[in-house]
Amino acid sequence: MSSEKETVALGSILASGAMTVGKFGVGLSTGSLGLLSEGLHSLLDLGATVMTWFAVRVSDKPADAGHPYGHGKIESVAALAETGLLFLTSAWIAYEAVRRLINGGVEVEATWWSVAVVVVCIAIDAYRARELSRVAKETRSQALEADALHFSSDILSSAVVLVGLGLVWLGYPKGDALAAIGVSVFVCHAGYRLGRRTIDTLIDAAPAGTAERVEAVVRDLPGIAGVQRVRVRPAGSVLFVDLDLLVGRTLTLDAAAALRERAIGAVQAEMPEAEVSVATHPLALDDETVMDRVAVRAAGLGLAVHHVTVQRVNGRLAVGFDLEVDGSLPIEAAHALSSRLEASIREELGSDIEVESHIEPLQENGQTGVDAEPELLRAIGAHLSASLPVTGPLLDVHNLRVRRSAAGLVVTFHSHVVPGTTVVAVHDAIDALERDLRSRWPDIVRVIGHSEPDHEGRPMPGTVSGTLPGGRGTDAA
Repeated sequence: MSSEKETVALGSILASGAMTVGKFGVGLSTGSLGLLSEGLHSLLDLGATVMTWFAVRVSDKPADAGHPYGHGKIESVAALAETGLLFLTSAWIAYEAVRRLINGGVEVEATWWSVAVVVVCIAIDAYRARELSRVAKETRSQALEADALHFSSDILSSAVVLVGLGLVWLGYPKGDALAAIGVSVFVCHAGYRLGRRTIDTLIDAAPAGTAERVEAVVRDLPGIAGVQRVRVRPAGSVLFVDLDLLVGRTLTLDAAAALRERAIGAVQAEMPEAEVSVATHPLALDDETVMDRVAVRAAGLGLAVHHVTVQRVNGRLAVGFDLEVDGSLPIEAAHALSSRLEASIREELGSDIEVESHIEPLQENGQTGVDAEPELLRAIGAHLSASLPVTGPLLDVHNLRVRRSAAGLVVTFHSHVVPGTTVVAVHDAIDALERDLRSRWPDIVRVIGHSEPDHEGRPMPGTVSGTLPGGRGTDAA
């Protein structure tokens, strides 16, 4: 892309140089102010295209520590310089034309070669304008677009010069000066258009309608509750887009990150030139449940809760939950944490609600454990086997493991249940097993029972299987 921009800019330099020489040569030989004005216009165009060539070479350099937004605005600086040259050109042309109209001037000779030079220049201008516009559109280069504007305005101003030469040939010598004034008008108009767009870019004015397009792209993406702010600013061929999106405050960090990536992809699919930055802001949504709101408040304080219970008692909301804290904390410190959370929940749900918390020790992270002795594994397996017939939906216990840790014994097992059994029924059965085991072995600190539906049709409960240390299996019936 950068190579193509440089190539077309070099072509413009060669074209402007050739037209400058041709127009000045014929203008001096014929005395035509219109052609001399066009020659001066082309000379300034030559300077502008040289600046454009340097600008496109610099603008595509990647961002660095000193230029975190890249070097794209060098194109705008070059375009602003071109604007100044255009206004200087138009001022000189208008002054010289008015002077000749008032005081008289050089006798103008309309010759066939002067007409031929203008026609050839119009053809070159048309070709260069088309090529520059094509590459400017493909690469989103403001400097090349400004160059294309120069060549397009040259076509019109050259056409005015032709009209002036025609008037001279018909016997109206002031037609050349009038044509020169027409050229100055076209040049001034081109400078105004270019200057307005360049200044807009330098002051970070958003291109008309761009912010609305960005908002329309992301507004209806799943998970986005609203668009808080859209900021857009161009810098060379890059369009920087800053988006502030509203999302549900119950989203996890991973879900919010995925949502940001979807928003970036959607904007870049619509505007490939965009470099998008997205910030998400939490919003309380109308469809949040009481449990959601309790979890949000707990997460905001960095606390872990589970077993959240929500009731309405005589029209009054009652919320209870288990709060996990560091087991080594003194009770007064743990109580202070629970009080902070309860106060936060009342702030969220209303001061007239009932809030109760049950404080539990948080499981230590990274405990070291070892397999329990085989005799203990067999004893626990035999006890589970004897207990299964009275536990309801549990058909068997398998993958039984017993580990010793610094905190005590940890028992883990899997069990099959009849498909269609409710979670409540399964949970109650496993809780019953846990209470039974802990009454028999008080040093058990944790029982983890994983249940899975039975698709093989086991007829009767009563099988327990586990793994002994060293890889030997054990079964109890």
